[in-house]
Amino acid sequence: METRSWPYFDPDYERNGTRNNPPRVVIDNDAYDDATLVKVDSANRHGILLEVVQALTDLELTITKAYISSDGGWFMDVFHVTGQDGNKIHNKKILDDIKQTLEVKKRRQGSCADLKTRPEQSVGAKSVTEHTAIELTGTDRPGLLSEVSAILTTMNCNVNAAEIWTHNMRVACMVYVTDEETKGPIKNAKKLDRIKELLLQVMGGDDDRKGAKTDFPAGVTHTERRLHQLMFADRDYEDCDQMSRNMGGQSRPIITVQNCNERGYSVVTVQCRDRPKLLFDTVCTLTDMQFVVFHASIDSSTTNAVQEYYIRHIDGCTLDERGEQRIKKCLEAAIERRSNEGLRLELCTSDRVGLLSDVTRIFRENGLSVTRADVTTRGDKAVNVFYVTGASGDPVDMKTVEAMRQEMGHVILEVKSPCAPPPPPEPEAKKLLTGLLKSSERFFYGLANLGWRSTPIT
Repeated sequence: METRSWPYFDPDYERNGTRNNPPRVVIDNDAYDDATLVKVDSANRHGILLEVVQALTDLELTITKAYISSDGGWFMDVFHVTGQDGNKIHNKKILDDIKQTLEVKKRRQGSCADLKTRPEQSVGAKSVTEHTAIELTGTDRPGLLSEVSAILTTMNCNVNAAEIWTHNMRVACMVYVTDEETKGPIKNAKKLDRIKELLLQVMGGDDDRKGAKTDFPAGVTHTERRLHQLMFADRDYEDCDQMSRNMGGQSRPIITVQNCNERGYSVVTVQCRDRPKLLFDTVCTLTDMQFVVFHASIDSSTTNAVQEYYIRHIDGCTLDERGEQRIKKCLEAAIERRSNEGLRLELCTSDRVGLLSDVTRIFRENGLSVTRADVTTRGDKAVNVFYVTGASGDPVDMKTVEAMRQEMGHVILEVKSPCAPPPPPEPEAKKLLTGLLKSSERFFYGLANLGWRSTPIT
């Protein structure tokens, strides 16, 4: 990396700036016919962009465009957002929630707060502190989720929520459980040790090429951010080139890096198929890799998304050749971790101990492999989403799904097959970068003319 210095900012001045210039959130519903404009500005600190993107994402909003500027001591964002129906937001309660949530998040100092651990968004009607969280990483294989859930059932644990990602033959899980006897977190140390021992055996143990891991985290972390961190620590981004070749490279992201040494930035451009939470995944990865995003321009108004980031490492360095290759692999892995590979099955039924074990056992016995899962509890109902393929990655026969329906009985099992992905965008990175640079400069100058606080690019 190339070291570049910039002006020193006194921490006391930064704190005074936060007090004297409280966070400001402005919602404009008149500027555009197809989107609601959310403008955020406040004193700057590392990770604040991720907090805002995380908040909007957890409110189930879609960010179609975004413009970010955080040079110097001030942070400014403009987001074009829509609801789940793809239209601008007219519901006053949702608009109030956006404003209140962002202002609350911006007042918090330190690490990102966790909206997803709020009761209604993660584990039904109870606080996350009333559950035991379990983190798992290891080598992926067919039937693994079935074996994990069977162990938890055997140990009298009820799975209240879980999220499972697989990528590049690796798997990461966040599971929230309660003790069947106490209906609360597991406090018996011997029981926790036994659960950990059994799960390590199932996850691979000494036979795993990178080492399986099982842990009971003490703190509360945003579930999806933690999954990114677990897979990053597990180095799932290694051998991504080989994986893409095996998949035919049909939806592989196009990621380019250009160094602007005269300005002290590295410019990272990402082109890929758009999907929900794409912006969160890329910003999360850049933040956890200790990069500061000074400016950014995001456009996902079509089926393909284009993201441009002006970044610099937190220690003041731009990317060298080795760093460029690493950030490309890490961003590509972050995008692919949440890919909707396989047939989407939505399950809704009354919650009970052992439900996840029974359902995943049926998947395994019918030769299906779970590539991704989102398990939630809403009141007394289990609302689960699974992406499944054949054991060898082949498409699922609908006769198999019908047979599973018959075996599950009263359980509601709906099938939603993801649309075939469009071809990847043409790699016209240079032409695209030039256009985005010009549009970004016009935007930032426009902000200054509108009276927004701004620091010139140095």
